[in-house]
Amino acid sequence: MRTVRTAATDAEILACREVILTLRPHIAPESVLPQIREMQQEGYHLLYLPTDDDPSKVAAIAGYRHKHNLHSGRFIYIDDLATHPSCRAQGYATLLLHHIREIAKEEGLSIVQLDSGHGLWPAHRLYHEQGFYISAHHFTQVV
Repeated sequence: MRTVRTAATDAEILACREVILTLRPHIAPESVLPQIREMQQEGYHLLYLPTDDDPSKVAAIAGYRHKHNLHSGRFIYIDDLATHPSCRAQGYATLLLHHIREIAKEEGLSIVQLDSGHGLWPAHRLYHEQGFYISAHHFTQVV
């Protein structure tokens, strides 16, 4: 049975590193641990699922935080959601999304949000299947 776990120790965070880097290849591998630790101090939560055949390997990760703004009120924002390429289309990401929705419900929140890269069609299909809809465009400016 798959059980969502929280990456709290350095070893657990480092076990998630390979999957994190598939989503965020611009990050130097040695920067993952200190950056996650800093983000955790700011309210970031890193969840993961081990692979079915080897509990020492990570199949998928999800990173989220609680946010509060005028547009949506209080909600959960998913910063990161990734599945190891060898584990895709096996339900890992769906289980992580379900788990985060349950956290939101338990906390009395009615909204979960995320952004997704424009060309990530397989991810978009998953989000639509899980009840997400496109509510806005996200704009960025480098200064």
